[in-house]
Amino acid sequence: MSTVSSSAHWGTFEVDVGPDGELVAARPHADDPDASPAIGNVVTGHRHRSRVLRPAVRRGWLEGGPGPSERRGSPDETYVEVGWDTALDLLAGELSRIVDAHGNSAIFGGSYGWSSAGRLHHAQSQLHRFLNRIGGYTRSVSDYSRGASLVLLPHLIGRAAMTELRSRPVSWPQIAEHTDLLVTFGGLRRSNTWVVPGGHDRHLGTAAANRAGATTRVVSLSAQRDDAYSGLEAEWVGVMPGTDTAVILALIHVLVVEGLADDAFLATHTVGAEQVRAYVRGESDGMPKTPEWAAAISRTPAERIRRLAREMAAGRTLVNVAYALQRGERGEQPVWAALTLAAFLGQIGLPGGGFTHGYGSMGDYGIGVAPVPLPTFPKGINPVADLIPCARIADLLLHPGESFAFDGRVLTYPDIRLAYWAGGNPFHHHQDLGRLRSAFARLETFVVHETHWTPTARHADIVLPVASTLERSDLAAGAGDRRLRTMPKAAEPPGEAREELWIYGELGRRLGADVDEGLTSGQWLRRLYEDWRELPTTPDDAPPFEEFWAAGGLLLPQDLYRDAAFSTFRHDPRQHPLETPSGRIELWSATIDGLGLDDLVGHAQWREPDQWWGSRSAVTYDLHLLANQPSHRLHSQLDMGEASQATKVAGREPIRLHPDDAAARDLADGDLALVRSAQGSLLAGVRTTDDLLPGVAQMHTGAWFDPSAPQIADCVNGNVNVLTRDLPTSSLTQSNTGAHVLVSVTRYDGPTPPVRAYEPPTFS
Repeated sequence: MSTVSSSAHWGTFEVDVGPDGELVAARPHADDPDASPAIGNVVTGHRHRSRVLRPAVRRGWLEGGPGPSERRGSPDETYVEVGWDTALDLLAGELSRIVDAHGNSAIFGGSYGWSSAGRLHHAQSQLHRFLNRIGGYTRSVSDYSRGASLVLLPHLIGRAAMTELRSRPVSWPQIAEHTDLLVTFGGLRRSNTWVVPGGHDRHLGTAAANRAGATTRVVSLSAQRDDAYSGLEAEWVGVMPGTDTAVILALIHVLVVEGLADDAFLATHTVGAEQVRAYVRGESDGMPKTPEWAAAISRTPAERIRRLAREMAAGRTLVNVAYALQRGERGEQPVWAALTLAAFLGQIGLPGGGFTHGYGSMGDYGIGVAPVPLPTFPKGINPVADLIPCARIADLLLHPGESFAFDGRVLTYPDIRLAYWAGGNPFHHHQDLGRLRSAFARLETFVVHETHWTPTARHADIVLPVASTLERSDLAAGAGDRRLRTMPKAAEPPGEAREELWIYGELGRRLGADVDEGLTSGQWLRRLYEDWRELPTTPDDAPPFEEFWAAGGLLLPQDLYRDAAFSTFRHDPRQHPLETPSGRIELWSATIDGLGLDDLVGHAQWREPDQWWGSRSAVTYDLHLLANQPSHRLHSQLDMGEASQATKVAGREPIRLHPDDAAARDLADGDLALVRSAQGSLLAGVRTTDDLLPGVAQMHTGAWFDPSAPQIADCVNGNVNVLTRDLPTSSLTQSNTGAHVLVSVTRYDGPTPPVRAYEPPTFS
């Protein structure tokens, strides 16, 4: 028996490997104070029957040639396993055909996703390097996590401040020392803090949060009571989904009418305060944004809104917005409104005060350590200019040649003929899966690299089997990490699975492109490390590669920053202006207002969304479903694993209901429910809890899509994205709105279909 340490985006862990090379056990390090339960999926998933063992080609594509096909993703579609030479020759020939006939912009380089935490075997970087070497590709920008904010905030605070807000926010240690009141919209979920891009050596965020909770009062405004760390003992103030902006505007109204706003700060550090005052007073639209007005929209008591505004003005207050709030209709608005609220309090740039955007959303947020550059695999330059916001993938495929607005520009969707995906699962992170399936059906060719027969792989024409994280060597570290870690290979790849570097090298040679530069993955690891070692930011005592590898890693600088985002701007806004047109925080953006968009004006604003309890749609779909990230897996990774399967109810993804809502529908714990929206339907197991507001339901994203019984439901395994809407946040940001959707829930007593999501396809 041997023991190997490895890493994932949810942390570092140990695996025991038996004499036959098979994984026996996986466990957290003994000194990890808050390890992720996702470790429990590792052994089950490693050699699961859903592993892709050999290159495979969809029979319809192999026999009929490239072209649109409604058969993509059919549960009964068959595949033909082929040798590597055949698969690579087919793929190289198809790439050549597409480029020759339509140009490189006809290739979409997908791979939005979180596969490996390694610095070398990062699936997206590997694919993009390959595509760059053969002439480029249409790319995606932004992300699904905070796409609206990534576009909005540079207009309001400038790009540099946006970067600092992510890398140097007011930290947990500063909160513990200085903050009297932390007000968080969208909660402070502990499970989200297990996840860091690249992973962290140990999970230290919960302990830091709990230390802050010992000295700082926390108020969590959310539709879920359990949306905040239990150790914080946060006060829960219920807010119906999609209505946070109204509550925030009412808080500003109280500050204005009661003389609690910091007029001096507004005059010297912001522009647009007068427009905001006129709006919240109702002078510009005839509707004062009083607490009573907000209460009628949000169901949050008016008295509690008024009292909270006074409490916020009475001491050092930090306003936080979780990422989830901007993943909805007009998702920019709660972020813009919260920044405006923090500005009216006048504490932006003070120790422990102001505005943050990320607590409860990511594990490296606010740990207080200044990040240092890490080894990075070079992708090269993409010579193709075409791009889309990543959440517009279905629009791209369904509407080639059509124009769309994005961040003040008018762009055109290119005509995509081939999509190439590696390391991601759009059937997890994209919305309205029925529409997404229609979009993928229009492709001529869909190529996927995968370890398992995921729903994405089941929609592909060519599927290439790749080695998993445990089946190749790599380096790992996340932003602000305390250690750069080795990830030694723990087991051999199953069947004919190969490292992606080898795959792209072989494809490149067929296409006349030098992708791997003649280096093996081991040689690339050495090169990445030694190149990093030469950087001036690298620790002086970083040893040569052999010593580093033998030691299992090295410690990284742990410099605790004191100058959080906005601190120098606060001290002297003339000497340290923001990168905005005014040099100040733009509560009113003349740039945005000047775009003349139908769905945005120049300041934060409440507009009734379609998806909220007060809309006409709520007559038919009378529950508001929250779709948030799971606790026992990362996104959809290893959903067949032991830890993920332990959370299932009636063999599928659970839906949580308030006891009153369950009783009204004759539902009890363990029952099967049919959940419908205007987009689709699914089966889910019922779990009741009083941690939800009445009228609110909740499901986790990431259950593997299973369309095998369409006569019963569009997904019989509970993939929530058959329900969510594929509509943009706005014509400025074009991000996703998948955080919540209106649904109906009824009891299901019909025949129970088997779950086929984790089965490989039929081979013929």
